[in-house]
Amino acid sequence: MAKSSAEIRWLAECEPHNYPAALSYLSLLYPPAKAKGIVAKLKAAHVSEFKAKDIFRASALSLLGVSNSHVERDRRKIEAGKLLSPILLVRDPVHGKLVIADGYHRLCALYSFDEDALVRCKIGNA
Repeated sequence: MAKSSAEIRWLAECEPHNYPAALSYLSLLYPPAKAKGIVAKLKAAHVSEFKAKDIFRASALSLLGVSNSHVERDRRKIEAGKLLSPILLVRDPVHGKLVIADGYHRLCALYSFDEDALVRCKIGNA
């Protein structure tokens, strides 16, 4: 995959609306009390970085194409130099994979620019 000249810029912390979005998704996978506990851990977690390709491999998710409207919107943000919110990740050792609790479309957009790009994220355990 060819690397783009677009610079990927990040906010220092997640945007407040990312946590309710993560809770909504995690509530489909875990009982409500557990999902709330995971989100509380994510709020307290420090921001770290992992390569986009490694996050995809660990999550076992498919890459959405740039024709997806949400991915396209995030690509335009990157091209415009806008700051992206870090993504929220959850390690699920029972199922042996990484859950992308919030930021899947951002990750797909980033990957389309550079699969080796460092992705800012917060990561917690299920």
